Amino acid sequence: MSEMSNQVKENTKEIDDKEIETDDKEIEIDDKEIETDVKETDMKEIQVKKIDNNEIHTADHIEVIETWSPEETLTLGARIGEQAKSGEIYTLNGDLGVGKTVLTQGVAKGLGITEPICSPTFTIVQIYEEGRMPFYHFDVYRIGDVEEMEEIGYEDCFYGEGITFIEWANLIREILPAHYKKITIEKNIEKGFDYRRITIENIGSES
Repeated sequence: MSEMSNQVKENTKEIDDKEIETDDKEIEIDDKEIETDVKETDMKEIQVKKIDNNEIHTADHIEVIETWSPEETLTLGARIGEQAKSGEIYTLNGDLGVGKTVLTQGVAKGLGITEPICSPTFTIVQIYEEGRMPFYHFDVYRIGDVEEMEEIGYEDCFYGEGITFIEWANLIREILPAHYKKITIEKNIEKGFDYRRITIENIGSES
């Protein structure tokens, strides 16, 4: 009877040893799965970082400003005028009534121009020479053909000693220079009646 009991104990021990050995293998498998998960996570993080770096690189040539009143838009324009350099060309894009004239008035203020600024809708171009450099303000909304720009002598303005602002520049895209600054003004009524999202993008800038 005692011999049978001993045999049963030995068999049970063998079974337990096998179960333990099996458990060890499962633990090893779990460790491998964990290691694999960590590697996959690391790869995902690296990919995200690469994407983020690309976004930051792209943003190097784009500036987005939010203004919440005409006064703030005017102040932004003044900053642009103060920092403007001779020979720079800006295109001004946005729907009617979005605030293009207000921004332009700010630019004139930043250049040191004190005379009234109004959109040259019927004259195509208005020239202001009172400030620290000439300010050429174009509104080509009513232009019939790009040849009209040649009749005005646009090249003297585009490539002169001052800065140029062009409203509705998409209508004369073919004569725009390779490098210019594109300003886009957008409304968002959900954020408020006077809210404006203003994007300044360097077109043709080298990476």
